[in-house]
Amino acid sequence: MKTQIYNIKAEKVGEIALPKSIFDTKISEKLISQAIRVYLANQRSSYAKAKTRSDVAGTRQKVYAQKGTGRARHGNRTAPIFVGGGSAMGPDGLQNYKLNLSKKMKVVALNSILTKFAQDKKIIIIDSFEKLAPKTKEGIKLLTGLRAADEVLSKSSKVGIITTETIPNLKRAFGNLPKTNLLSLKSLNVYDLSNQNFLIFSQDTLDILSK
Repeated sequence: MKTQIYNIKAEKVGEIALPKSIFDTKISEKLISQAIRVYLANQRSSYAKAKTRSDVAGTRQKVYAQKGTGRARHGNRTAPIFVGGGSAMGPDGLQNYKLNLSKKMKVVALNSILTKFAQDKKIIIIDSFEKLAPKTKEGIKLLTGLRAADEVLSKSSKVGIITTETIPNLKRAFGNLPKTNLLSLKSLNVYDLSNQNFLIFSQDTLDILSK
């Protein structure tokens, strides 16, 4: 499976074969879904906390005598069965929502979603971003040129630009553009990829990924 290589002037300079071990694998929709669920669960924090009977304000005096009233025996008004009392089984702020996915499953899920992009012809390569001027207008100019050159990209609203690491001039060029996301190879994950319609790789990123 091949894709086109462009320079920062949006000029086609060649084509490259995508590594089959990553971009031509068996797609597992189940693992993609699971990887997204695990990622979202691990971003979740426990903030809700209900007051127990020891936390609510109120007198600790016994409601009425233990015997002789004909009614059920009770302690004080902070008990959960009374209005204004503490919560019996409310959240305590210590809930753990963390989930795990094995390294092998993560790799399969990542390869699956990258294969989907490749099959839909939603991947192109930029030979190098180093000479791109750190200006928003240059980022717009590059994307406009690429949209004119690639029909699939022209119909894609969300674009993910993947590099080996955060590049300052790239961040300045694309940071203010809506629906254009800068992704680093070091933190690449299925959830971020699932939120993109099209992927633009730098060539050195593709070389490292294939290794």
